[in-house]
Amino acid sequence: MSNTIGLFFGTTTGNTEDVAALIAEQLSELSVDQHDIAEEGLAAVGNYQHMILGIPTWDFGELQEDWDDLWSELDEIDFNGRTCALFGLGDQIGYAEWFLDAMGLLHDKLQERGARMVGYWPNQGYKFTGSKALTQDETHFVGLAVDQDSQSDETDERVEAWVKQVVNEFELD
Repeated sequence: MSNTIGLFFGTTTGNTEDVAALIAEQLSELSVDQHDIAEEGLAAVGNYQHMILGIPTWDFGELQEDWDDLWSELDEIDFNGRTCALFGLGDQIGYAEWFLDAMGLLHDKLQERGARMVGYWPNQGYKFTGSKALTQDETHFVGLAVDQDSQSDETDERVEAWVKQVVNEFELD
């Protein structure tokens, strides 16, 4: 395994892919391989010690279709010795009760499989009523929270700050 970061994402509308591109741009001084899981699946996961995974939440807290199709494959992957950071997309206005639930589900799955999870993000500045993506003390999300529907003007600044945090927590700088 190299110091290259694997950046995996599933996208339906293109928003998650756009945020993945912003993250890759912020990581331009490091080596990053982007993987659209709809096209490539999860086969390359084993090549990386450090991964960033992006998942949008659909409807009432559901997994995005690409992630849903590959969900059971995650049970076959050993994440011990790997460090993972997550970013999630959701709509805190239209789906306030399920904001970023899919990111919370992915976090729990990776942690169960042995991953060291980093990139937790403060939940201040968001308005939602429920989320499976909150840490146990409910002060942070388990990854970067992005809402392109109602807070797209915040995305660039949030991505920039979060990527710096994650690089530090990956201990790559």
